[in-house]
Amino acid sequence: MQELHDAPLAPLTTFRLGGPATRLLTATTDAEVVEAVREADDSGTPLLVIGGGSNLVIGDKGFEGTALRIATKGFVLDGPTLELAAGEVWTDAVARSVEAGLAGLECLAGIPGSAGATPIQNVGAYGQEVSSTITEVVAYDRRTRETVTIPNSECAFAYRHSRFKAEPDRFVVLRVRFGLEEASGLSAPLKYPETARAMGVEEGERVPAAAARETVLRLRAGKGMVLDPEDHDTWSAGSFFTNPILDPAQFEAFLARVAQHLGPDVTPPAFPAGEGRTKTSAAWLIDRAGFTKGYGSGPARISTKHTLALTNRGAASTEDLLALAREVVAGVHDIFGVTLVNEPVTVGVSL
Repeated sequence: MQELHDAPLAPLTTFRLGGPATRLLTATTDAEVVEAVREADDSGTPLLVIGGGSNLVIGDKGFEGTALRIATKGFVLDGPTLELAAGEVWTDAVARSVEAGLAGLECLAGIPGSAGATPIQNVGAYGQEVSSTITEVVAYDRRTRETVTIPNSECAFAYRHSRFKAEPDRFVVLRVRFGLEEASGLSAPLKYPETARAMGVEEGERVPAAAARETVLRLRAGKGMVLDPEDHDTWSAGSFFTNPILDPAQFEAFLARVAQHLGPDVTPPAFPAGEGRTKTSAAWLIDRAGFTKGYGSGPARISTKHTLALTNRGAASTEDLLALAREVVAGVHDIFGVTLVNEPVTVGVSL
């Protein structure tokens, strides 16, 4: 297990931001992961687990403790059953599942990060969420000090949420198992209107899974959501804010604000979110509050391709990023009465 001291963490994040860790361990096996976690717990040392670093905002002062980078490898297919080690690169795993003729992950192409992070955030995009295909998550339980296998039914999956996110200091994901579909090379039925339109088909239709993957990659790239070291629009955490979910009273108040500020003929995006609640679009709110693509004059700005992405233009600090995020949150709340919630995990800082 590699060990470094006073180790820079910024290169391990897609924002390329954050100060150093007191100690950085890189684990390449499940046993090394468990060993490092147990050692930190036994000594009372603060522990930061890092996967692909695509959903992480680390403070400029860094992390006083042990940072554990999970770099485990493992891609095992048994028919339609797929097991991924937590350190597997997610985009590569999606590509390999499509090449194997399996459906269920193709619209999750291009999402940066590692496989172990996907159940924590219940990663989703373009009509698919990992919760629909995950069958089990193998994790180290820091409370019981055992490796446990948690079935889908006990993962408490919800929109960008899970049991693992709700209990961030308890579980360290080691492996993720998926039940995919053998569909003769076809995709799962397309559920996202933009994807269906781009492919010239109706929602609910199946298309070649490889073509669906390529279409999603193209759509994401057009929004700066596929990592490119030369493109500062991708120096981000993807969508910085989750889409707000409003109860009936909140939604009515929101509609009144929209009518007041934008006129009675303006209809905001609205999607059923269960239990009488309504989901609206964070990107729409940000844009209509005046924070358009490319907004900002400092080293941290809104992406020129997508209003949901806050970006490091190359010389930003974490505090620059947070100042922009706070400005956006305050502006949206002042106009629409809706409080945006950040999607990335913050370390040593908060909005």
